[in-house]
Amino acid sequence: MPATKDVVISIRNLRKSFANPDGEQVIVLDNVTFDIYQGETIVVMGGSGCGKSTLLNCLIGEHEVTSGEILFKTKEMPQPRNIVGMREPEMNEIRKRFGILFQSGALFNSMTLAENVALPLREHSAVDPSIIDIVVTLKLQQVHMLPHRDKLPAQLSGGQKKRAGLARATVLDPEILFYDEPSAGLDPVTSATIDDLITDLSKKLSVTSVVVTHEMDSAFRIADRLVMLEKGRVLKIGPRAEFEQLRDKALDELADENEKLINQFLNGFTKGPLTDTDGTSQFEELLIRSEYSEI
Repeated sequence: MPATKDVVISIRNLRKSFANPDGEQVIVLDNVTFDIYQGETIVVMGGSGCGKSTLLNCLIGEHEVTSGEILFKTKEMPQPRNIVGMREPEMNEIRKRFGILFQSGALFNSMTLAENVALPLREHSAVDPSIIDIVVTLKLQQVHMLPHRDKLPAQLSGGQKKRAGLARATVLDPEILFYDEPSAGLDPVTSATIDDLITDLSKKLSVTSVVVTHEMDSAFRIADRLVMLEKGRVLKIGPRAEFEQLRDKALDELADENEKLINQFLNGFTKGPLTDTDGTSQFEELLIRSEYSEI
């Protein structure tokens, strides 16, 4: 359950569309509305093309929104602020209050691990260099990467790069952490290790975590609440226990088509409302129509 009922991000009637090669507008997010509470870990999930990556990019201000609102309420804000249409200098000030773990880690190859982690402090603070080194040491300790501080990214494994990226994402002591497919490309043991780090840091740093993933094992390990997107709309939002119950129900116990769809997705079944007669999923059909490889 959320640590508090204080809303940190409020998403209201969010719509986002892209033009396909024929000039037609493809709706990727369709009136998405939900709140994110302070201190919770909320997982946004769904199949390829459902809109979860687009939603993340809207939340961090990388995509222009077609319509709707995204209201942030950080500690220093007396009132929530809508980032839709916000000027870049103002958006950059809000970005200082959140950190992002990108799918690849997004480390600079020419910099050592310590230099990568120190970069946000050097660019966005007036902290003395001696203090920066102390902060970097502490952040690397938190993710168990201190022995690797002088290595280049090419010398790190995939899991180590993710941990290094997590150290950099937390170096400015953010209030919100965004994770883009944190378990992607990792073996099951390394994936579970990253999940443990996410949970541990959320508690120790008292941050709000927004995780975009299609890895169900990971989602059920870390989530307080889950949001399932399907064709750009919110199909269901609720606590982890509700999704666990839907996952474990027999087909004849499911109340409607939406529950059957969620059950199929959570279990990875090949037959059900998500797939048509030739086995092509609705998500794949959306990708074929839009010609977007990742939305």
